[in-house]
Amino acid sequence: TPMTQQHLRKVYARFALCMLVVAAGAYVHVVTHSIQRKRLGLLAGFAFLTEVGLGPALGLCVAINPSILPTALMGTAMISCFTLSTLYARHCSHIFLGSILMSVMSLMLLSSLGNLFFGSIWLFQANLNVGLVVMCGFVLSDTQLIIEKLMVILAMNGKNKKKK
Repeated sequence: TPMTQQHLRKVYARFALCMLVVAAGAYVHVVTHSIQRKRLGLLAGFAFLTEVGLGPALGLCVAINPSILPTALMGTAMISCFTLSTLYARHCSHIFLGSILMSVMSLMLLSSLGNLFFGSIWLFQANLNVGLVVMCGFVLSDTQLIIEKLMVILAMNGKNKKKK
């Protein structure tokens, strides 16, 4: 429809604008090398501008329920703590969780499908809370898996540099 086409034009125009900004940033970095010292400032600026863009959505959340924002902040802090704990954990100590978590996810799927027929609020709340715990477990497992794979890549690159 014409409305869909207009929307897609806007989306791709914004995407093209973002690509131009990325290309300009890459050019400035390659030519001047001055951006390296300012990365933290750029990250803080990006975070600030992202928040400014999210302002209307956050205002709507506060209008619906003021406790949403502190809950989201606490959830984000909790996930960050799980990530930090992975960084200081023993070698491969959380990778085994992946299979257990997938099994729990399968049980959650079955209980959610069953709840379509039962309509139990208790079962919905249980799935919601178990899902939160499972996602925290995935953060532990996946972060450690990423670290392990990154270590392998770095070791292989170091080995290749020594051969040359």
